Amino acid sequence: MIESVRLRLRLRRRYGRGVFVRLSPVVLTVVIASLAYATPPEMAFSRLLPAAPALAAAMWPVLPTVLLGTVCLLLMIGLSLVFPDLGTWWTAAGIIAVTVAAAYGSHVRLQRERTLFQVRLVADAAQQVVLSPMPRRFGNVEIESLYLAAAAEARIGGDFYEVVDTPHGVRLLIGDVRGKGLPAVGAAAAIVNAFREAAYGETGMVDVARRLDASSTRYNAAFPPDGPMERFATALLVEIPHEGGRIDILNCGHPPPLLLNRRGIRALESATPSPLLSLAELIGEHYNVDTFPFEPGDVLLLYTDGIAEARAHDGEFFPLAAWMRRQPPTPPRELLTALHRDLLRYSRGRLDDDIAALAVRLSEP
Repeated sequence: MIESVRLRLRLRRRYGRGVFVRLSPVVLTVVIASLAYATPPEMAFSRLLPAAPALAAAMWPVLPTVLLGTVCLLLMIGLSLVFPDLGTWWTAAGIIAVTVAAAYGSHVRLQRERTLFQVRLVADAAQQVVLSPMPRRFGNVEIESLYLAAAAEARIGGDFYEVVDTPHGVRLLIGDVRGKGLPAVGAAAAIVNAFREAAYGETGMVDVARRLDASSTRYNAAFPPDGPMERFATALLVEIPHEGGRIDILNCGHPPPLLLNRRGIRALESATPSPLLSLAELIGEHYNVDTFPFEPGDVLLLYTDGIAEARAHDGEFFPLAAWMRRQPPTPPRELLTALHRDLLRYSRGRLDDDIAALAVRLSEP
């Protein structure tokens, strides 16, 4: 009840501020006209009237902007009847010129807003391909996801994740494509789509990793990266058998996951790292699967390097392991909510890289 009241109050304050901003050109017009009428003609506040349609162009459509300019012109004519020495024609010419320019500016702004809206629709569609919604529970496995794009206007980037329930167990994928923009999104989509098929069809995770590497290599061949640098991706594959008791991890150059349980926190380092995706032909297909205990109540955090490399204003990296050690036993959703909050607070809302994370908890069967 308290949270719902607070939410309504926040929405009311935000809506009230929005209405005031949109009405600010009208308020400015009234203030300037009142000052021009109430002060001596020598102060010439009426010469500020062109500022009102100029301000309106930043937030109003074309027709209301023109109407406000017309109102300002009529006010100027009215003031000239009261104060004949205001220099009416010069100010009127300024109002007309600014109104015409403001109407054109408003038209251009609206066109750009429509284009941006269409781009965001495309980004939403791409997000459904790369980061499709997932169930929060697979049997006794609870899962929650987090994604933050580094750019405020972006919806997705080169980070990716996926979770599927297969006959071999619950299989998870998280990774990061080198690079940014649409090429990185396309490479991430190729890897995720390959994982969705291979996770069901392949018995072993090594075969899944080979399928991902082949898909990434084919995409890079079809859409070569700009410049001399290779496009590659780090990836982490996790398998949680249905009978529980353990997890199998295949790490292709990705940051190691963190395991939190009653004994403390542990980074699940691989004994022999596997090759990064699309680089197996260069450095060899030596894939390695590590097995670790995973008991009911244990929490596993999978993350991309954008989290560990988030910086404070003094350049210090976010202390992820120390932060995780301080967390009480909590469901995955609450853990990632706290991580989201503390990351933005630590970096003051400025992220240098995309961020993706999966929190997994094994509950009692």
